[in-house]
Amino acid sequence: MGDIQEYQPLTRYDRVTVIIYRSGIALSAVMTACLAAAGVIYNDPQQAMRPSGFLLYTLFVAVGLSVMYIHLYVSRFHRALKRLYIGAAACIGALSYLGHGNPAAGIFSAWYGPALLLPLSGCLGFITAKEAFCFRLTEGYALAVLMPGYLLLATAGAIPPGAILGGLVLIAAMLLFFTARKIFMPLHYDIGDKSAYQ
Repeated sequence: MGDIQEYQPLTRYDRVTVIIYRSGIALSAVMTACLAAAGVIYNDPQQAMRPSGFLLYTLFVAVGLSVMYIHLYVSRFHRALKRLYIGAAACIGALSYLGHGNPAAGIFSAWYGPALLLPLSGCLGFITAKEAFCFRLTEGYALAVLMPGYLLLATAGAIPPGAILGGLVLIAAMLLFFTARKIFMPLHYDIGDKSAYQ
């Protein structure tokens, strides 16, 4: 469980890194919501792809902010998370190639397109699960399972075309709820006891 006790005064670096970390979470939720909104507004995957490429790149950067500035007591978990994010970068590159510069278009250009988002969803899922474990944000556990599960089912063709957008809207709503509960916590919650860091 995370520590809500303030063990030591926060340094400027502590404050800045927590703000960057939480900004990444918030931006990830907003970008996911914007991707869902584009799908709802255009109601046509081809038209929704135009703005979605930029949104997907921004989502990738937002998740990266949280990955780089997450405060974890066990350094090997942070190294593993960074390696997963490097895998996500390679997959975004592959999607951009498939989509001729637009990674969102790449998702629909091959049957395995949704699977290329698994490393990115894994990074975001790790973050939500970590917060769920530390601060009882139980929707974080659900997101950690739902996001990759949704992508696997979409890759396998097990989600009817009409339900794909509904799944994205559900994930976006859960991420926004999770973010609203997380970002207003006192900053020292994310730092905990620095003597415990490995």
